[in-house]
Amino acid sequence: MTTSAHPLFAEALDGLGLELAVRAFPEGTRTAVDAAAAIGCELSQIVKSLIFAADGVPVLVLMDGASRVDVEAVRRELGAGKVTRADAALVRETTGYAIGGVPPFGHRTRTRVLADRRLLGHDVVWAAAGTPNTVFPMGPQELVEYAGATVADVRETDG
Repeated sequence: MTTSAHPLFAEALDGLGLELAVRAFPEGTRTAVDAAAAIGCELSQIVKSLIFAADGVPVLVLMDGASRVDVEAVRRELGAGKVTRADAALVRETTGYAIGGVPPFGHRTRTRVLADRRLLGHDVVWAAAGTPNTVFPMGPQELVEYAGATVADVRETDG
């Protein structure tokens, strides 16, 4: 039962016939660092679900918690003229969730999704379940499939 997940996310899980082990952390999992500490996993096992606007059209980028999105790489991958970080209003309008609790799928609207390749380097990753204090584990390949994501190299590198 997904009673601690956000109602919109719980409804999406039911629609997909998915039962996930959603875990609630009263101290919060709003940031990747908070989530990794609460779960007791590596920071790179946390999935950040980040909304950007590519030429004004929302796009979801799934990034590991230890990395930052390379906006220029996202722009190239999408063939967009300009990519910017979405504000809180666009995030909520697009996904139905507030920043800090956006899950990788189960959104209000269908958006294009990019998943950074580095996520696939783990056996299990953890993502938000629609609230700033709930998360769920899932295999990264399965997560990419449910999110309808295209795997790409969109993280900042040191060089």
